Amino acid sequence: MKTIKWLIALLLLATVGSTAAWADHGHGHVHFGVVIGPYWGPWGYYPPPAYYYPPYYPPYYPPVVVERQAPVYIEQAAPAAAAPAPAPQTNYWYYCGAAKGYYPYVKECPGGWQKVLPQPPAQP
Repeated sequence: MKTIKWLIALLLLATVGSTAAWADHGHGHVHFGVVIGPYWGPWGYYPPPAYYYPPYYPPYYPPVVVERQAPVYIEQAAPAAAAPAPAPQTNYWYYCGAAKGYYPYVKECPGGWQKVLPQPPAQP
């Protein structure tokens, strides 16, 4: 009879020691009890609802949107080149055949004006 008491006491101490070893796994909770049958961990085969934590999902971050801008080109002024020679102006004299004279000496021409290239005066 004395041996059976010692075995029961030893069995109880072993049970208390094994559940205390799982205390960190059970998030700080210590379990005491007698196990009859196979031992499946501190919660049995399935954890009780009080100790079940939902899975961890990382926080959602929206995707990063990068807008590319078109390159900006700034045209620089070209170096100042020598100015080209001005084109000769083609001035015309206007001759009136009916009045036999040039504008501005003749103000009106009934037959219409004729364009005439200017002639330099004759050289003596």
